[in-house]
Amino acid sequence: MTEWYFADGQERQGPLSAEEMRQRFQRGDITLTTLVWREGFAQWAPLSEAVDELQLQNLASAASTVGSGIDLRGDYTAIDNGTAPLPGTGGGTYSPYTAPAAATGYANTAVVSGQDVVYAGFWKRYAAYFIDYILLTVVTLPLSMIINVMGVSSGSEGMQVALTLVVMLLSMVISIGYYAGFHASRGGATLGKMAVGIKVVRGTGERISFLRAFCRYLATIVSSLILMIGFIMAAFTERKQALHDMMCDTLVVDKWAFTDHPELQQRGLGTVTIVILVIAALAVVALFGVMIAMIGVIASMS
Repeated sequence: MTEWYFADGQERQGPLSAEEMRQRFQRGDITLTTLVWREGFAQWAPLSEAVDELQLQNLASAASTVGSGIDLRGDYTAIDNGTAPLPGTGGGTYSPYTAPAAATGYANTAVVSGQDVVYAGFWKRYAAYFIDYILLTVVTLPLSMIINVMGVSSGSEGMQVALTLVVMLLSMVISIGYYAGFHASRGGATLGKMAVGIKVVRGTGERISFLRAFCRYLATIVSSLILMIGFIMAAFTERKQALHDMMCDTLVVDKWAFTDHPELQQRGLGTVTIVILVIAALAVVALFGVMIAMIGVIASMS
């Protein structure tokens, strides 16, 4: 079912079904100049542009007897070309509202400062990393196995060493391309971060460059070398920054932070994060179970 929104002054109302939109129009709660949006719209548009889709033709004719300031039956051109004023704008077709972009949350790239910012805590970041790790493993593990088999079948110890180095280098290149590429993208998020609704930005909220994203990836190596303490720091620092964030002036925040819809930020973990954390916990338990079983088998054989 398509969900619709309409602008009421400076507030966004919805979601509403098409039938509810028709009822609102019939009651006079909204008019053909009311700004509306649904998923698929690039931006907010006057209701007049959705007359056919919402089947308002008959209702619009009946509403022409209600004083609205324009001819509701025929003056659609005035709305489209900007000669008819839109609510809250004082005229013209410019809308102060930005489409909610419900599908991804990354449509608006403009930085809006001075708003409340929800920083991504340790567990959200962990869930995102778990997803990214699984995705990268799915890609790199088959490649590693194929190359290693080639090395073994060659029968040359030197070839095996060379191909092992190739595997390590290839895995690093793929990881750098994945993390740096996605973090420097328009959304500022890897697939894992998109899933849990967070992104990486500069300390000012701006999108980071590929060079900064690349340096951030290298800095994560430092965070790993000190017994993962660099990552754990995200649980205790004021702005939830890990060591590599401090080194590169980056923040991990909710996907709606630094946008014109800060009220959509999620302060809790969220369903996706909780599900991923449960799966990760079960995976760790299963791993320990396999290790204990292997130790038991080895002990019994000895």
